[in-house]
Amino acid sequence: MPAAPVALGVMHLAVNLLSAKSLLQSFGAVGVFVVLFVQGALIVGFFLPGDSLLFTAGFVSAGKVAGIHLALGPLIPAAVLGAVLGAQAGFVIGRRAGPRLFDRPDARLFKRRYVERADEYFERFGPGKAIFIARFVPVVRTFIYPLAGTSRMSTRDFTVWNVVSGVVWGIGMLLLGYYLGNVSFLKGHIDVLAVAIAVISVIPIAVEAARSRRRAPAVD
Repeated sequence: MPAAPVALGVMHLAVNLLSAKSLLQSFGAVGVFVVLFVQGALIVGFFLPGDSLLFTAGFVSAGKVAGIHLALGPLIPAAVLGAVLGAQAGFVIGRRAGPRLFDRPDARLFKRRYVERADEYFERFGPGKAIFIARFVPVVRTFIYPLAGTSRMSTRDFTVWNVVSGVVWGIGMLLLGYYLGNVSFLKGHIDVLAVAIAVISVIPIAVEAARSRRRAPAVD
């Protein structure tokens, strides 16, 4: 086997799946599509970078940073299609397999109480707002799509808000990174900025967790 393909394969195997920069350096726009699709379609993808990946991709599209430069044009359809198709696949999986998974007494990732919480979430915000807000919250966005399918949410409602939120989130995060990437003094701090975006994106989870603890009844 030629040395070049072998070296390329070894490089891809050595990619740090938690590093947006590593993913972009190895796979470019294709990596953006695949990561966002997997994050939306499969529960096991909840740990993959989403916000930081899009932000970093937009940042390096403004100019060569840390040895990486990607054109903004291909990144936009990759981000939108990955986000929308992945979420739609997660919804379909939940619709078809969710009830059986949640009815299993020994289920680990899938619990009946998750469906009940999802129902409460949809009732509290309405289907459109629930899906739209979840798109911007890491981890939550991965679990909400199959739960929406399991909860028998209208396919039409889900699809409409999936597309709306996917376009706003995907393009919005890319453009945020792109415009900040044009600020000269920020170009040497891409890693710090990516971490900052990741931290900011989990603030809603921390706030909701704090509220849940305050609402929980005291145990004697």
